[in-house]
Amino acid sequence: MSTETVLVVGGGQSGFQAAASLRDKGFAGRVVLVGDEPGVPYQRPPLSKAYLAGSAGVEQLVLRPEDYFAEKDIELVRGRVAAIDRDAAKVRLEDGTELGYDHLVLATGARNRALPVPGADLEGVLTLRTRADADRLRASLDAAGDVVVIGGGFIGLEFAAHAGRPVTVVEAQDRLLARVASPEISEFFAEHHRAAGHTLLLGVGVTALHGSGRVESVELSDGRRLPADLVVVAVGVLPETALAEAAGLEVRNGVVVDEHLRTADPKIFAIGDCACFPCVQAGAATRLESVQNAVDQARSVAAAIAGEPARYDSLPWFWTDQTGAKLQIAGILGAADRTVVTGDRSAGKFSVLSFRDDVLIAVESVNRAPDHIAARRLFAAEPHPAYADLEASSFDLKAHLKSRTAA
Repeated sequence: MSTETVLVVGGGQSGFQAAASLRDKGFAGRVVLVGDEPGVPYQRPPLSKAYLAGSAGVEQLVLRPEDYFAEKDIELVRGRVAAIDRDAAKVRLEDGTELGYDHLVLATGARNRALPVPGADLEGVLTLRTRADADRLRASLDAAGDVVVIGGGFIGLEFAAHAGRPVTVVEAQDRLLARVASPEISEFFAEHHRAAGHTLLLGVGVTALHGSGRVESVELSDGRRLPADLVVVAVGVLPETALAEAAGLEVRNGVVVDEHLRTADPKIFAIGDCACFPCVQAGAATRLESVQNAVDQARSVAAAIAGEPARYDSLPWFWTDQTGAKLQIAGILGAADRTVVTGDRSAGKFSVLSFRDDVLIAVESVNRAPDHIAARRLFAAEPHPAYADLEASSFDLKAHLKSRTAA
């Protein structure tokens, strides 16, 4: 019977998965999960989709019911960690409670990036990260007239798609999803959202929000003013690293960890949105914001603590659902030097294959799940498909996978 204590800080997807996977791996010591939100851990992706639209309730959000944690002997502690004492191997909560650990897993996630303009603190200017945020947005939508979304990434566009009404999206880059998708995908989603009645203003920034107590308009960098009584700010996130930094751990675009997701302190791991790790697919230190990464890293750390350490090398994959247009991405897009579009773009069912040095590095699939599944299976094996090999099968990923498996 192990007498060790694993303390997991962060009650989101990665924190929950770390605790659950420890029990799945047979870890018999104490498992403590500290979260600063009320209730049991829940999943965040539906917040900007089905939950926002009202087609999913709280019961669809929770990762496990309350009795699961008692059954698995996972201690849920509600509170916020104020400090880590590495010398004493313990943390102190804001209420003064101290918790010791043999292994500490930082799963602190990320926070919404603030909009650095005057008026950003006006009433009616909201963000979307937590269930409480989603509840406020749902309530505000009912009474809102003009709605402006600042940011054309996943969260901003998912909000627009599920808001149930036309909105205006303002994006400083010259295309939507510029940080995460190819130009071909950006163009498709721009067409998709315009067809749904949304107004897209690309390549223009926001300089101020105006109003008397409550937001009334959005001032753009080109001098225009947009009427707005609800503004949704979705300009990205920043990793929650203050605890790690104060404890003297290295922080650089996240808490720096090695290939086993361990910090320079052998007792401390970091996982999920807050961790910067050596990504095999990217070939560089990387921080990823995805459910896949959060879950797979949590499982990897749990295995390491349970005595089965292995290099973290899971394939990154991402998805977004925008009412009739589901995008699934396998791999890391990076600096592609060649792309191929396959499928029926006019019907909204196609994939974009991205290559670097004639080797496939990423596949983006719109309403084409079989391509996504095939891509993940192809990327799981070595070597990754070459341009010439895929050209021989007319860039049919399923056909190429079948021929490769047969060989």
